[in-house]
Amino acid sequence: MKKKILFIIGSPNQTTQMYQIYLQLKEEFDCYFTQFFPGDWMMDAAVALKTMETTILSGHFRQKGEQFVAAHGLKYDYRGSQLGNTYDLIFMCIDISYPPIARRTKTIWVQEGMIDPITPWAKWVKRLRLPAYFAVRTSLNGSMNRADIYCAASEGYKEYFANMGTERDRIVVTGMINFDNASQYLYNDFPYHDYVLVCTSDIRETFRDEDRVSFIKHCVDIANGRPLIFKLHPNEQLERAHREIKENTPDGTLVFQEGDTNHMIANCQELITQYSTVVYIGMALGKPVHSYFDRDFLDKMMPMQNQGRSAYYIAEIARRYIYYSGHGKEFLATHNQFIKEMINETVPTP
Repeated sequence: MKKKILFIIGSPNQTTQMYQIYLQLKEEFDCYFTQFFPGDWMMDAAVALKTMETTILSGHFRQKGEQFVAAHGLKYDYRGSQLGNTYDLIFMCIDISYPPIARRTKTIWVQEGMIDPITPWAKWVKRLRLPAYFAVRTSLNGSMNRADIYCAASEGYKEYFANMGTERDRIVVTGMINFDNASQYLYNDFPYHDYVLVCTSDIRETFRDEDRVSFIKHCVDIANGRPLIFKLHPNEQLERAHREIKENTPDGTLVFQEGDTNHMIANCQELITQYSTVVYIGMALGKPVHSYFDRDFLDKMMPMQNQGRSAYYIAEIARRYIYYSGHGKEFLATHNQFIKEMINETVPTP
């Protein structure tokens, strides 16, 4: 019988990353998907009370995830408990919530984006050993030392996670799926060129304060008469965001909530972001970029550009780890030479 793998999906970015790993493993393993789900009774209660509708636990994110699974003919097992399966390996993008099924199964954590800045509150959450999701933001994601193996985007992120609490021996630098091959986006059919692109973040929708009008006016100043295009985060309240942009930008400013963000970045003159991981695409393509993160920090954390090989690397690690009898850090130590050689080899097309 084939060994069983469970992929925990969430946002569209997390979902497509997991799907790319799946494409590398689908012929050898029995693969299933589940939307991200509550890891304890407090999260269950929050979902039941409809307070998580703007998170990947519920609402349109869950709908999109389940629609993706259905559209691609994938097998779905919500929470990994609906079909009676026993899983041999679980892939996850979040370790700040760690459900019981993950505690009794081999796990691989995959970095899916940049990590929010650490806040004083997040430090207290970690110090007091409160549930990590109490930090609200993603600032503790990747730092909980729970998964067997952590796949990081770069040496900079490996150092960050290690300094935040995850054992260095559990972390391997594989690159970050969807952000490891920026040059591919230069060839696209997006009809606009030579504009200033603004990629917003869902700051307000994730219970944080933002002066959006001031931010919009700052973007107008940066554009300095050049055409402006806004690409909204998929989690934003569309009508509100449209109204604010229309009231505070020149006529002709375009607003998109759907569409390929990477293609929009490839065609722009300059990129403005807030807390968005897409800033790395702009940097890799040599665009002038703006971010709420310090540029020196971004340069240090820049994901490895490996011509789209990250999913292959992660799948190769999983392919061997699923049969390994020891712990993740022991596996990485014993397979260190294999991993080094793999990162330099040519990747077959799945």
